[in-house]
Amino acid sequence: MPETRFERVRTKAALNRVKEETMPFEWSINPYRGCGHGCRFCYARAFQTFLGKSAEDEFQYRISVKENAAEALEKQLSALARKYAFDIEAVSRHVGRVAIGTATDPYQPAEAKEQLTRECLKLLAKYRISTSVTTRSPLVMRDLDILREMRDVTVNVSINTLDAELIRKLEPASPHPSKRLETVSYLADHGIRAGMFAAPVLPYLTDSEEVLDALLQAAKDSGARFAMISLLRLSPDVKTVFLRTLQEHAPGLVPKYRALYAGGAYADHGYREAFQRLASELLAKYRLTGSAPTWEAEADRSQAVPIPRNVPQPARPVSALEVTPEIEQLSFPI
Repeated sequence: MPETRFERVRTKAALNRVKEETMPFEWSINPYRGCGHGCRFCYARAFQTFLGKSAEDEFQYRISVKENAAEALEKQLSALARKYAFDIEAVSRHVGRVAIGTATDPYQPAEAKEQLTRECLKLLAKYRISTSVTTRSPLVMRDLDILREMRDVTVNVSINTLDAELIRKLEPASPHPSKRLETVSYLADHGIRAGMFAAPVLPYLTDSEEVLDALLQAAKDSGARFAMISLLRLSPDVKTVFLRTLQEHAPGLVPKYRALYAGGAYADHGYREAFQRLASELLAKYRLTGSAPTWEAEADRSQAVPIPRNVPQPARPVSALEVTPEIEQLSFPI
């Protein structure tokens, strides 16, 4: 196993505009490049080539740490505050929704030490920015103190199967699925809108009705407020890595994948249509709408989910001052 190398870099902007109109957010924040979880199917591997890096082992073992991510974010948001005469509500409306973790897991192992995501969350809370966080890691529980201070926040916990053995083959350094379910439960119990991203669903491995039904039942039992189901996408760079892994663990599936994805990054149209029908039926069955912001009803738990034994704790709890806009800090009664 290669040794993980960390490259400290500086960024000019932490907030990056999302140009794809179909996305449910306007901006993204990724405090890291590469990801220590090393998921073999991760679509973010394809971004490596844009940076002149490899989509293969380099994605997992060479991590770029944007050491000034919070400073850059503060600079961008404070500039907007000045533009809008320190009207924080106007700033919030202008920014819209920010997604953290679109090209890397913001709570990958490096975050435990670096705390870049934590510092960015403080600023998003301070400026009252609507935020969604996507992660596979229980480390997000560490930042409950900040999440509870945010006006509008959603946490999406990614789990695509309950099969721990399969996860270890395809997600070599990601947390056990039971830990992720405990994370959903813990956040939901503490008033955070948390749900499950069943993504990516893997054809012939995790796409059966039985497997998906069990996954959504687990989401419901964990108190998930929503679930979203997304099928595997295989860009050329990612396909090379994923099929090599399949060749090692399930060689009989390689020809099937080549045929199913012969047309490009997406599975055959007929397969996708049948899959979407199944996904819609299961989401309706468990009243998990498939849309993060809309369903606020309490989940009906048929089974108790264990309380996490070792909940990560921040070195220092967030202070009210850290999440209060400067204009309000200067206000006082006469």
